[in-house]
Amino acid sequence: MSQSQESSVVEPVKKKRLLSIDALRGFDMFWILGGEKLFAAFFIITGWSVFHLGAEQMEHSVWHGFTAYDLIFPLFIFLSGVSLGIAAKPLSSYPADKAKSILQHGFKRLGLLIIFGVLYNHGWGTGMPASPEDIRYASVLGRIGISWFVAALLVWYVSERTQWVVAIAILVIYWLMLQFVTLGGVGGGNFTAEGALNVWFDQTFLPGATYRNLPLDPEGLLSNVSSVVNALIGVFIGRYMIKHMANARHLITRLSIIGISLLIAGYLWGMFFPINKTLWTSSFILVTTGYSVILLTLFYALIDVIGLTYWAKFFAVIGTNSIIVYLGSSLINWKYTSNSLFGGFIKIAPAGWQDVILFGGMLLLQWLVLYWLYCRKIFIKV
Repeated sequence: MSQSQESSVVEPVKKKRLLSIDALRGFDMFWILGGEKLFAAFFIITGWSVFHLGAEQMEHSVWHGFTAYDLIFPLFIFLSGVSLGIAAKPLSSYPADKAKSILQHGFKRLGLLIIFGVLYNHGWGTGMPASPEDIRYASVLGRIGISWFVAALLVWYVSERTQWVVAIAILVIYWLMLQFVTLGGVGGGNFTAEGALNVWFDQTFLPGATYRNLPLDPEGLLSNVSSVVNALIGVFIGRYMIKHMANARHLITRLSIIGISLLIAGYLWGMFFPINKTLWTSSFILVTTGYSVILLTLFYALIDVIGLTYWAKFFAVIGTNSIIVYLGSSLINWKYTSNSLFGGFIKIAPAGWQDVILFGGMLLLQWLVLYWLYCRKIFIKV
């Protein structure tokens, strides 16, 4: 099927906004708001091992391996790709002025996310360094912008088949590079924080400072390339959803199979190419996209198919202003604000409940601000 034919299939339904996507994006950001702190608090209160396990999962892997907290970042990138797959189409199908406007917006979005990422990096009370050499330019928001923009360019300018080829090529070539290429004494199958090939790229080409001045930045140059695949797989899933939405049961079954298959492939590959978030390895990509597809399938089935929407709005309020959520977590001291408002209750509360009130207050205050924006249909997007 040609690109023009594909766009004719997508176009009639592309204006429909899936509540499940906004809700899942909000669920993803909920843990950044402070939700991850509640597991440890409830463990202190109850002593139940399930909360202790949850608290452990709310920490990043030390190096190799995977935890639930490692999924937050790649899930967001995946969802940006899903939105592309649902709504975007080749620029050749638009009038010239419209195509130019879309491309300009893409560059603007990329630039703003990189700038906001730099602000986020230095928004924890330390302020922006006066010297450009001390600024950390690599960031989570920057990676989101880069992965989205590259995926968008591929959707806008090349065929679906080429998009698949690019995704597979990145997965394989990235593995071969880290496994066999040696530069400056690093690489060649060394997957450590000091000896991986990524270190050479960051030390040679990455301007400014790295995270905590380590040899390797978690959002460094080389792993930005591999992260594009998370967005591309999101594109493929979004496109598949919009084409098969008329048969919900078939779609849910197929998406579940895809998600499980990605997980199996990722964990099998991880036996040879370690699952590693900082290196953003190919096995990590398959595992995270596998979990992302399964979560999206669950949210889609419950919210958009079965119609259980009463709980979804809580998360959708967060998801519709996700960039504000993320920036706010760095630029505003919500912990201080919560303690200022609820400090009296916190002081008299027993152990465990103090953290529940503190972090629960943080969540409540941030959600109320976002709800105020939501009710007034103020959606701040980049």
